[in-house]
Amino acid sequence: MIQGFKDFIQRGNVIDLAVAVVIGTAFAAIVDAIVTALVNPIIGAFVPSGDLAGWVIPIPGLFDTAQLGIGLIISAAIKFFAIALVVYLVLIVPMNRWKDRQAARAGVIDEELPTEQELLVQIRDLLEQKQTPQV
Repeated sequence: MIQGFKDFIQRGNVIDLAVAVVIGTAFAAIVDAIVTALVNPIIGAFVPSGDLAGWVIPIPGLFDTAQLGIGLIISAAIKFFAIALVVYLVLIVPMNRWKDRQAARAGVIDEELPTEQELLVQIRDLLEQKQTPQV
C-alpha cells in the first residue's frame, strides 16, 4: 500500500495538478482584488447603496425585513466570468493553436464531412440507380 502511494505521488500529473491549484488560488486572489477594488466601485456608482457588494434588496416579512444580498451575487458572477475569460484567453486559445500547428506539422488535414442533407441526396441517387435497369 505504501509503495502504491509513493508511485502515485511520484507521477508527474500529481505534481502538475498541485502546481496548478496553487497558481489558480493565487490568480483567484488577484482577480478578487481587481473586482473588489476596481469593478465593484465603478458598478456601485450606479446602484442605490453606492457599493456593489453592499447592495441589498429588502424583502418585507411577517416579523422582520430580510435583506437579499444581490450585490454579492453579482460580484461573484463578475469574478467567475473574469477568471473564465482569462483562463480561456491564456490557456485554451494558445493550446488550441498549438494543437492545430502540431496537426499541420504531422500532415493531418481536417476534412469537411458532408452535411446530412448531402448524404441523403447521395443515398437517394444510389437507390435510384439501383432500381433503374442498366441497359
